[in-house]
Amino acid sequence: MAAKKKSTAPRSKPVGSDMKKVDAYVLGPKDYEEIPELTEEWFKRADLYEGGRLIKRGRPPSPQPKKALSLRLDADIVAHYRRSGRGWQSRINEALRKAAKLPAEKRKKA
Repeated sequence: MAAKKKSTAPRSKPVGSDMKKVDAYVLGPKDYEEIPELTEEWFKRADLYEGGRLIKRGRPPSPQPKKALSLRLDADIVAHYRRSGRGWQSRINEALRKAAKLPAEKRKKA
C-alpha cells in the first residue's frame, strides 16, 4: 500500500472565510455587471406567489382528464397512426369513440 504524502508547507492562516472582510466589502459598479438584467421575458417565466402560495400557470386541469393506461395494439396499427404525425394518439382515441358509438369529444377552440 502506498503511504499518503503529508504536505510540508506550513499554513499561515486557518482555512475558511474572513467574515469581517466580507461584511466590510462595498459593492461597486463592476460587481453589478455580473448580475443579469431582469427583462420582461424573465418575469414572464418567473414563479408567481400570492400570499406565500405558488400560483400555478399553464394549462388548467381538464374537467374530463384522459386515463393513462397500457394497451397492446398490433404493430401495423401503431405504425399507421404514427405515420400520420403529431396527435396520432388522439386519432386512435377518436377511432375508438366511433367504434364504440360514443359521442365525439367537444373541444374548446382558443
